[in-house]
Amino acid sequence: MTALPTRRHLLALAAAALAATALPAAADTWPSKTVRIIVPFAPGGGADSSARVLADLLAPQLGQSVIVENRPGAGSAIGVTAAAQSKDGHTLLMGSNSMVINPSLNPSISYDVARDFDAVGMVSAQPLVLVVPASSPVRSVADLVAQGKAKPGQLTAGNSGNGTLAHLASEIFAGETGVSLTPVPYKGESALMPDLLGALVSLGFLNLPSVAPHIKAGKLRALAVSSPQPMADLPGVPTLRSLGYPSLEVQGWAALLAPKGTIPEAGLNRLETLLAQALASDTVKTRFAALNVAPVIQNRQATAQFLKTEGARYAAVIKARGIKLD
Repeated sequence: MTALPTRRHLLALAAAALAATALPAAADTWPSKTVRIIVPFAPGGGADSSARVLADLLAPQLGQSVIVENRPGAGSAIGVTAAAQSKDGHTLLMGSNSMVINPSLNPSISYDVARDFDAVGMVSAQPLVLVVPASSPVRSVADLVAQGKAKPGQLTAGNSGNGTLAHLASEIFAGETGVSLTPVPYKGESALMPDLLGALVSLGFLNLPSVAPHIKAGKLRALAVSSPQPMADLPGVPTLRSLGYPSLEVQGWAALLAPKGTIPEAGLNRLETLLAQALASDTVKTRFAALNVAPVIQNRQATAQFLKTEGARYAAVIKARGIKLD
């Protein structure tokens, strides 16, 4: 005869049944506490500002506080790694280009974007501007290529750090045009700017907010932009794609992600919907315009594929150009 279950066994079965029925409810009611967005950069930059705009809009929709936590360092690797290792179920990451570039530059990087993160959606995009000093005789990209070929090895490309998007853009340009460029890394765009203005370096691929005041003041000349379409803020400046360089459609971007498996599917779907609604709002359009970034609405699946494609793209550039960290 089969033994009757003990009281302890019955309690265990009841607890298991309760846990099983609680899972859908927990998924439906996510979040249950404060949501944290890790920004792997110092306060004040584009990713940080975008995260704070979204935090303000998402908090009332989620019914919980949304805070931004800055974890800068190692070209964003510190913050990205911290997010990947977070298991509290209420952590998000404001990711950027560097998170998919770093693994190809640094073998010690422990995270894998596809393995360690669930994509929520894209957030924003910001093109680079190819600029030269106003004192340069170069008036167009064609002039720049002609000068580079006439005087091999004399063009220097200032960038905001080895392995940054600005550096990779110049390497792609060199590969596409056959022009020899000597990369000159600086500790950020602000450190580069005096030498660029003083024509100590020949050119740079830089973010619009950094160069716009100097273009307006006549101290820098914009030759082209890396966006898919021309920029209203730079009338008459062509896109690199329109000049025959589609591979130079290189943009800084931000995307919202969650550590893999930490947020229920229903929670991710809810976040995806609320993020798209926020990005379509007039509030975000206005506040992002002030940051010189454009909102980008893209679903979870398309964002995950985009991250994979971007990682493969820059891995190929890094390998082909023999780029290594200092």
